[in-house]
Amino acid sequence: MVVKPAYISHRTQEWASLTEFATGTQPEVAFGVVSGRRRQGKTYLLRALAEELGGFYFEATEGTDIELLRLFGMALGRHTGSPVGLPFADWRDALTFMFSLPGERPTPLVIDEFPYLMKANPALPSILKQEIDLRGRTHRGTSNARVLICGSALSVMGKVLSGQAPLRGRARLELVVQPLAFREAAEFWGIADPRLAALVHSIVGGTPAYRDEFVASDVPRSLEDFDSWVVRTVLNRERPLFREGRYLLAEEADIRDPALYHSVLSAIATGNHTWGRIAGHIGYKSSDIAHPLHVLEDCGLVTKERDAFQSTSTCYRIAEPITAFYQAIMRPEWAALTTGHAEQVWDRARERFSSAIMGPHFETLCREFASRHGEELFGAVGEVAAGTVTEPGGRGRKERRIQVDVAVLSPAFANEPRAVRSLGEAKWGKVMGLRHLDRLRQAKDLLEAKGYDTSDTVLTCYSGNGFDDELKAVAQEDPQVLLVDLPALYGIS
Repeated sequence: MVVKPAYISHRTQEWASLTEFATGTQPEVAFGVVSGRRRQGKTYLLRALAEELGGFYFEATEGTDIELLRLFGMALGRHTGSPVGLPFADWRDALTFMFSLPGERPTPLVIDEFPYLMKANPALPSILKQEIDLRGRTHRGTSNARVLICGSALSVMGKVLSGQAPLRGRARLELVVQPLAFREAAEFWGIADPRLAALVHSIVGGTPAYRDEFVASDVPRSLEDFDSWVVRTVLNRERPLFREGRYLLAEEADIRDPALYHSVLSAIATGNHTWGRIAGHIGYKSSDIAHPLHVLEDCGLVTKERDAFQSTSTCYRIAEPITAFYQAIMRPEWAALTTGHAEQVWDRARERFSSAIMGPHFETLCREFASRHGEELFGAVGEVAAGTVTEPGGRGRKERRIQVDVAVLSPAFANEPRAVRSLGEAKWGKVMGLRHLDRLRQAKDLLEAKGYDTSDTVLTCYSGNGFDDELKAVAQEDPQVLLVDLPALYGIS
């Protein structure tokens, strides 16, 4: 077991997966792919892996094919102790040399920011595939290299192993480095107050780089310091976090019309989550936003979520909190922010922040909580999502619709009714009472009438502002009523 360096916070599972791959005992070459959104610490992990195991690490940059080949040769020269760069005729020559590096034990050979190389030389995946096949099949045992390619451009990395791509079927490791879970993020930022942790997470999410590199370890000291922290970091035109919401979109190579994509993101950030409402908000036909939505999904900036109870209904949510914050809070006030009026902008934006950012984000945290801890609370979990429970209208009655913020369903088995493990409502800024519980009971009754198994359904109220005495009394008496406040959400007893 290779010990994880102390300077890498969390990422225990990712480190274990990387070291297991890099030290595997199979006698032939092995190939792996590491991907993930920017700023998640992939480079820290891969550099550390190469250093701990004496491997080779190369980080590509944007450039021409000839220049990148020269830089690759220089990096290999430094690794082998050569005083000058190695002059390779082409990439096949370079990769042949790289595969010859490992000695008696497996050695990681890391190529970071691989999409830059692919852009400069689209044939590179085919060349890499041929070199892997040559040593893995034709000349088995001639190399025990552990080759890892990495990239942040998710739309590009997603194509490396898909469809008819040359490298499809070659990878023994496909590691996606995700943002830190919200509990881990609170620990990483050193925030013990769960309310403050949730507020901070709604802006910076679980992206590790934002704490040290983007705000210089400026952490809000208390709830009372939160407003000041927003003004001096996120809304401060002199801090790198100020433009991050814009840059995350600008960095994606597949985006040709930034104005359209900003409009789509703005529509989602301000509460328009369905295809039709997004199109209506920006003044487009529904058919005209198919491409930008698909591109934003591929880039990892937007996620498409299926309704738990309406199989044909989906909604779109922004995956990166800083992007949602920029679109809902900063973009409408950009002129004022760039002229240094951060405090005045935040004074105007607090109410909008609570409704457009914090409320929806709290619902997301509650769904993540149910996904990670649902099995111990509700039993086997197959799906966690928001859902819409409907009762058809008739004889002058309107259709009845109940929105469920956190629906927990069992795994689906053929010829068996789907069990509803939990129905949950999440409220960030309201004290929850019996009326919220009654809505969940109504939803449960409607689902039972539709054929769902609701015999063991737990009705869960998630609140960022607590519960009234009547609801607390019911929860104490009824084991199928669960109250989850902020300390429970963050695992604080």
